[in-house]
Amino acid sequence: MPALVLLGAQWGDEGKGKATDILGDRVDYVVRYQGGNNAGHTVVIGDQKYALHLLPSGILSPNVVPVIGNGVVIDPSVLLEEIRGLNERGIDTSKLKISTNAHLITPYHRTIDKVSERFLGNSKIGTTGRGIGPAYADKINRIGIRVQDLFDPSILRQKIEGALRDKNQILIKVFNRKGIEVEDVLNEYLGYAEILRPYVTDTVLLLDEALKAGKNVLLEGSQGTLLDVDHGTYPFVTSSNPTAGGACTGSGIGPTKITRVIGIVKAYTTRVGSGPFPTELFDEDGEKLRTIGGEFGVTTGRARRCGWYDAPIARYAVRVNGLTDFFLTKLDVLTGWEQIPVCVAYEIDGKRVEELPSSQSDFHHAKPIYEYLPGWSEDISKARKIEELPANARAYIKFLEDISGAPISAIGVGPGRDETIVVRDFI
Repeated sequence: MPALVLLGAQWGDEGKGKATDILGDRVDYVVRYQGGNNAGHTVVIGDQKYALHLLPSGILSPNVVPVIGNGVVIDPSVLLEEIRGLNERGIDTSKLKISTNAHLITPYHRTIDKVSERFLGNSKIGTTGRGIGPAYADKINRIGIRVQDLFDPSILRQKIEGALRDKNQILIKVFNRKGIEVEDVLNEYLGYAEILRPYVTDTVLLLDEALKAGKNVLLEGSQGTLLDVDHGTYPFVTSSNPTAGGACTGSGIGPTKITRVIGIVKAYTTRVGSGPFPTELFDEDGEKLRTIGGEFGVTTGRARRCGWYDAPIARYAVRVNGLTDFFLTKLDVLTGWEQIPVCVAYEIDGKRVEELPSSQSDFHHAKPIYEYLPGWSEDISKARKIEELPANARAYIKFLEDISGAPISAIGVGPGRDETIVVRDFI
């Protein structure tokens, strides 16, 4: 069976957890392929709400094998706390599989992340301070610590000593902070070894065997396309590749085995942290979107910046990911507006620009060009077929589909697992 990729088509927080959870009953494996506990997926099942950070959303589906792939950076303390929290709520986490090659976030990564961001002042990127960027930097610098290193104390010590040799100099001499002791990190991380051992395996081999056996594999991205380190609004991005290419490198599944790439896109737009955002609203509409949509970060609690739907961004996501489908979420949030603006292009230096500019400076100065669609006032949360939506809501969906470059195959009309309209089947 082919693998499916499910990823964010904007700046993250699009509702990927809900989408993954809906597909969870029909797939056998759900794989997180990048990012760390800077991600936050919220899943609502009945009257229960689950906030996930490192664990794949598929962990809430009893028949799914959840996998943390090699492209993820793991903070063991956060992961174990998340596992304990779910176990206490009656969720079975025993099927979890963790890649031997996933990299670990350490205390010195978290410390450097926080002091570096403070040091930047007004130029700060807006990181979560959880050590994600420094951990990926060590990975690229080939001084990172991987999960498999937990089971070889001598190698673990060598790697921690090597990393702290330089990092303590930076902490002490540049940031005027106390150095971190090798023994403290070593003892803490050796303590995680036996707890994590039952979960750790060769996930690349596991997933290859699953696909050969005809199993359905869903690759779940965190963050979003515009936060991709290569294809996002650099430098205001994450430190990994949430785009479809990252699904291959972060899981070990080859591109020829992927046949559908599903982009999750909100019916409006949000982003957290610094960086350009052409449709951002600073008025009552922006506050209304934030309040009705509950637009506060799952991981940080930070208020999200809110704006209208941006079609050039959606088209860009189609282009760089090869999207085959959109899953439109939070349509219900737009209920009550007399008219709804949609950004169809930008004005840059007095010229109309149809596509996302490659120049960061141009994008920073882009002004949205809007078309206005009539809104609706009817409650749409009970709709389960597209025909049950008000005419203006259907027209809004059709307009977004025509202007965004890929079919809208599912529509979220509320936060619950069942509050979804499926137009075209994903599997």
